[in-house]
Amino acid sequence: MTGVAFIVGSLSNAYFFNQTGNVAIVEAGGNIDLIIPTFINTAMPQWFVYIFMLTLLAAAMSTISSQFHAIGTSFSRDMIGVGTRISEKEEATKSRKGLLITKIGIVIGIIISVVLGYFLPPSIIARGTALFFGVCAAVFLPMYICGLYWKRTSKAGAISGMVVGLATSVFWMFFIHKSNAAMLRLVVVLTGKESLLGFPWNAIDPILIAFPLAFIVTIIVTLFTKPVQKA
Repeated sequence: MTGVAFIVGSLSNAYFFNQTGNVAIVEAGGNIDLIIPTFINTAMPQWFVYIFMLTLLAAAMSTISSQFHAIGTSFSRDMIGVGTRISEKEEATKSRKGLLITKIGIVIGIIISVVLGYFLPPSIIARGTALFFGVCAAVFLPMYICGLYWKRTSKAGAISGMVVGLATSVFWMFFIHKSNAAMLRLVVVLTGKESLLGFPWNAIDPILIAFPLAFIVTIIVTLFTKPVQKA
């Protein structure tokens, strides 16, 4: 299913060029997020567009529901700390209080999402998704791979790799990678430049730097720390 999405996205260029002589981004008015909707409206019959939109809304509603529940739970348990380390006598009271704070967290998450939806610039969905998954890969993948295939991996090594992956990704994203840095604007405000480094460094995606660096740090720190004792 995921492969179909990638294939349709890339082949939309071929379709639009064959039909109109323009590439997909031109037909979408420069907005990356509108490429697939434009392709569906142009290439498919009207009845299919209606069915497609209904299935899309159904999928979006279920996904959004689970995400908001996760936001509320994270807000109550991870940020506020309600519901952790409680006694049996306190459980009923704490659980009701925790439920209330979870609901408040969900409302806050909905409000923030609506505000971001109105004020963020065009094409932010595709860019934001790419940035998010790139950061997640650099932060979690080295630890995950080492945890699966190397029993020697230590807690200190895993945490060090996560910190380095996150810090490197954020730094490269905000200050080096030209397209991201120009969009995020922090480096422009602080230095007046679109990137701290020139070509080819400003064209390299953050994950190509952060992922191997986090992997190396995880291995090095693990080798210099004591192995985890078996229970």
